[in-house]
Amino acid sequence: MLTSHRKNLILERLQRDGQFIAKEFSRELGLSEDTIRRDLRELAGDGRLQRVHGGALPASPAVADFAVRQRLGSEGKAAIGRAAAALVQPGQVIILDGGTTAVQVARHLAQNLRATVVTHSPSVAVALVAHSQVEVVLLGGRLFKHSIVAVGAAVIEAAAQVRADIFFMGVTGIHPEAGLSTGDLEEAHVKRALSRRAAETIVLASSEKLHAASAYVIVPLSEVSGMVVEADAPEELLAPFKRAGLTVTRA
Repeated sequence: MLTSHRKNLILERLQRDGQFIAKEFSRELGLSEDTIRRDLRELAGDGRLQRVHGGALPASPAVADFAVRQRLGSEGKAAIGRAAAALVQPGQVIILDGGTTAVQVARHLAQNLRATVVTHSPSVAVALVAHSQVEVVLLGGRLFKHSIVAVGAAVIEAAAQVRADIFFMGVTGIHPEAGLSTGDLEEAHVKRALSRRAAETIVLASSEKLHAASAYVIVPLSEVSGMVVEADAPEELLAPFKRAGLTVTRA
């Protein structure tokens, strides 16, 4: 079998099953695991999959920079933002993550809402300028330009002083086994710290993030309360999350 054909078959299996197990595939084709691992390394280098121990998971396209992500599923992200904003109650303290979907949550908060929003995203803070009754607490640190968020020890230290009702978390991947992940180690640390300062963590999960994984784990699925997804998200993709106890809100 040609290398190109073998790689296409790997990607087909990954799309069909949601995961790829190298040992099973090597036995099926009668090839060494080293050959399959080489294929996986090359496919991962091209951004086609995320390697994990023993095989691979689908890679998330959401690891692109902020400008590119603004063009990915913009209508779906706006709908998710609207649905997530509707979950906020007057008087609550919420933590709002960075990212394009989080900006949509900020834009869709009711104009007369009285609440406090804690964020490490300058983009979210600017989106809330016209919300006269929303107190905005902007956590500062080193600006991570890829996602336009503050990261680092200063953000984590400041977050330790917050007790929030809800953290709306942005991710690049949410997977039933691999949990929540993102494409940058330092950003993963910040997201984890913010999650642990809120009574509930709700994931903003546009379709390209479902059953996908990135390099850096944020938290396991067990630390998440719910997720907001697009209205047309396939039920078969959502079923594992529901079985895990997450509340799924369709936008």
